[in-house]
Amino acid sequence: MTYPDIFSITHAARSVRAFDPSRPIDSDTMLYIVDCARLTPSASNLQPLKYRIVLGDEVSKVLPLTRWAGYLKDRKLPPEGMAPTGYIVICHDRSVCDKSDFLAVDVGIAAQTVNLAARERGFGVCMIGSFEHDALSELLFLPRVVDPVLVIALGTPAEEPIICKVPEDGSTKYFRDDADLHFVPKRSLEEVQIK
Repeated sequence: MTYPDIFSITHAARSVRAFDPSRPIDSDTMLYIVDCARLTPSASNLQPLKYRIVLGDEVSKVLPLTRWAGYLKDRKLPPEGMAPTGYIVICHDRSVCDKSDFLAVDVGIAAQTVNLAARERGFGVCMIGSFEHDALSELLFLPRVVDPVLVIALGTPAEEPIICKVPEDGSTKYFRDDADLHFVPKRSLEEVQIK
């Protein structure tokens, strides 16, 4: 799928929680995505982020260490047989800089770049901040000075989340309807502007 402009690709780049395993993401695409992420701005240009690509046999071992869609307590996500086919783990390399007031900013910029680069290539992502840090570090043989910060699941989307208006009660919680369609309430352009 191609997108004519940044608005279109941003609109399409929603969190995906169901993937098509018959069309897995490949290593060349993963390297392309990480290459895009490494070029992003970094506070003081320190570049403390490292990326661990997870493909092949390791993929199924990462899923049990993650927790998905906290608002949807009544559903198992991803659904059985619709797990991601790869992960990119964004890590903080403390040997580059031990602490940074802007680490979260760097991670956010890199993560959104991963999201947009993946969508550009026809893949979807789900950013996962809730995971077992120590177990993941051990599984992926991360060096002691490298801390996993964000897990990004990738694969071919088997769903297309729908952007909707924030309801009258003001809730921005995403939800699924009876047909299992995923809705993501977004504030209007008018609401987010300070005048």
